[in-house]
Amino acid sequence: MHLHLDPVGGIAGDMFIAALLDAYPDLSAGLDGVMARVGLPQGTRCALVAHNDGVLSGKRFEVELPVAPAAAHGHHHPAHVGLAAIRTAIAAMGLAAPVAERAGAIFSILAKAEAEVHGVSVDEVEFHEVGALDSIADIVGAAWIIDALGPATWSVGALPLGSGRVQTAHGALPVPAPAVVKLLAGFAFADDGLPGERVTPTGAAILRHLECAPRTGSGAGRLTASGLGFGSRKLLGLANVLRVMAFDKVDAPVADEVALLAFEVDDQTGEDLALGLDRLRACDGVLDVVQSPVFGKKGRMAAQVQVLAQPQRLDAAVAACFAETTTLGVRHQIVARSVLARHETSIADADGRTVRVKLARRPDGALSAKAESDDLRSCGARSGRESLRRASESAALAQEAKRGK
Repeated sequence: MHLHLDPVGGIAGDMFIAALLDAYPDLSAGLDGVMARVGLPQGTRCALVAHNDGVLSGKRFEVELPVAPAAAHGHHHPAHVGLAAIRTAIAAMGLAAPVAERAGAIFSILAKAEAEVHGVSVDEVEFHEVGALDSIADIVGAAWIIDALGPATWSVGALPLGSGRVQTAHGALPVPAPAVVKLLAGFAFADDGLPGERVTPTGAAILRHLECAPRTGSGAGRLTASGLGFGSRKLLGLANVLRVMAFDKVDAPVADEVALLAFEVDDQTGEDLALGLDRLRACDGVLDVVQSPVFGKKGRMAAQVQVLAQPQRLDAAVAACFAETTTLGVRHQIVARSVLARHETSIADADGRTVRVKLARRPDGALSAKAESDDLRSCGARSGRESLRRASESAALAQEAKRGK
């Protein structure tokens, strides 16, 4: 499945939830159960409501706290909330592990951006608006929906730029907010001339977490669902709505874009280069790193390095190339690619070993399976690794076939 987000009016956490629940109403009951675990003060109104702005109809996700949440809930919620405290609160909600991990990851993404903006460490970041209970509800709700939808790829259209100032705990900040600018480097923006905050930090962090491909179209596919999620503000002459469109991509590769970086190194030892490239592979947004031997100037043996990275993380990938190698120049370009729909599952054998297996859907509809080599190391000799690989891949294919029936 591929989901394309069309930010007509913009994107915020509540708009994301509303759009997905409008497209998939069967998820509403499950989200109610998740919201009951968030620890909202007694008397909080949390609901998905029908909304019509006079032109379009869809849904709104509303979280209305009581006037005195501290008194109603029995304890005081500080105005400033640190990342550690938020992670502790999420862990105490009793959510499924993947949902808790997603929610924590989204907050970590926000914390990193805020740390860069304010020149402090991630541990020193204190959330204000984003740390409020309604925003925690938005992020936890979004994490649950993403997990409930299952394996999917995501893309987003050009984001509205907005203009003016937004009032925050730090005072008046320019729009887009500095954290949003950090989070959405590399994404496409368009200025429709309408003022105000159009993309919130929460919405931006969700886009970054989803690794949304920034593009204007969704690519080929069969439209299977759509939904409209409204924000609370009214825009002059434009619906303040986020539209989601879901496509069945099983029969066709997903059209995508990727940053391709290349450079040569002839003055770095093999041991140090290997270490540097391992660190480069671990960088956020880097998809793959390969090297090959070449003859450089003056007949020197050199290593030619190619790096694939997410387009929105191009600048960070270039910086990492300079930090981890001795190269003095990096060539880069944005290139088109086609990728098969894939997802990962885990298979446990009789000995309690767990092997991750990546499943890919081929254009003819057939599935292929590839076990994660790191998970085969415990088998020792090659024969044991090969046996576990075949068994895990066969079990994953059988499991997927059973699900499809």
